[in-house]
Amino acid sequence: MTSPDIKPAATILLLRDAPTFEVLMVKRHHQIDFASGALVFPGGKSHAGDHDDAWAERALGWGDFDAEQRGLRIAAIREVFEEAGVLLGRRADGAPIGGEAAPLDVRLKVDRGELAFLDVVRERDIVIDLNALTIFARWITPPLTPKRFDTWFYVVDAPDDQVAACDGRETVDAEWIAPSEVLRLAQAGERKVIFPTRMNVQLLAEASSAEDCVARAKGRSLVTVEPQIQDRPGGKVLVLPPDAGYGVVEEPLANVM
Repeated sequence: MTSPDIKPAATILLLRDAPTFEVLMVKRHHQIDFASGALVFPGGKSHAGDHDDAWAERALGWGDFDAEQRGLRIAAIREVFEEAGVLLGRRADGAPIGGEAAPLDVRLKVDRGELAFLDVVRERDIVIDLNALTIFARWITPPLTPKRFDTWFYVVDAPDDQVAACDGRETVDAEWIAPSEVLRLAQAGERKVIFPTRMNVQLLAEASSAEDCVARAKGRSLVTVEPQIQDRPGGKVLVLPPDAGYGVVEEPLANVM
């Protein structure tokens, strides 16, 4: 159990292999109070509606997960719908969703809490797919941050029949980008990429394709990452668990503040 002041959150790494191995990333609006202007994966806090038992009739794989994982996976699916317009599921008759899952004004209403995501899914006769998500990582932000999150990262092979587009509110740009290019841009200082995102892009870059990435994620033992602050001769560093899959990481604290 995490502390009640640590909010549950979910993030999606949406992958595709055409034209090359790429991940969908969005640029945070500069007026957002967390990671403003940064290149991030779609995601956000879990909401009460994500845990509504009425989702049982609209969620494939409902019986495969406990209540916590159901809510987190629904949160992740909702967030990528709000921020990028992609809806992970299919029509109730089995047909693909195709094209634009919903108009932008519908996505914005869901984001503002004016329209329940469940109602959007019902009205379009869609079932979301909880099994489409594979756990990639879990990070808990350290005590030094003003807002703390227990964030679950999920990896998904993106549907090839839908168009991703930013919401213009929380995000101002959505782009498919190779993981290696994200790292290059961050290293060159051309794009802002916060530490947890950079570490997970680095892990993502070890894969050669979406299928390879999902297989690697399924084969890893999940180790919760709660970075620890330690003193070194050159100053304080943020240290990750050595068995979490990121190798030996001792990041200067100045680089993550």
